[in-house]
Amino acid sequence: MSRISADDVRKVAQLARLELAEATIATYTGQLERILDHVAQLERVDTEGVPPTTRAVEVVNVTRQDLVEPTPVREELLDLAPEREGDFFRVPRILGD
Repeated sequence: MSRISADDVRKVAQLARLELAEATIATYTGQLERILDHVAQLERVDTEGVPPTTRAVEVVNVTRQDLVEPTPVREELLDLAPEREGDFFRVPRILGD
């Protein structure tokens, strides 16, 4: 007996804000049924003693100390701006008065 009905597919499509042609409902019904069969197969796998993970390969963030250091090219960078006002870039006004 099928666990997924055509009405279930229509409901999922509605929740996902998808418009499905009536001709595709049967196709998606079968595909969702196979997905549930696969999930059921995965649920039977013995995971006792296996620590939970978020990914297959552990990733470690590489961090560094955040230090403020003066740059030797500060003036050169400021000089590249189309307009400069003192130690700042001058940009066109984007907000109204």
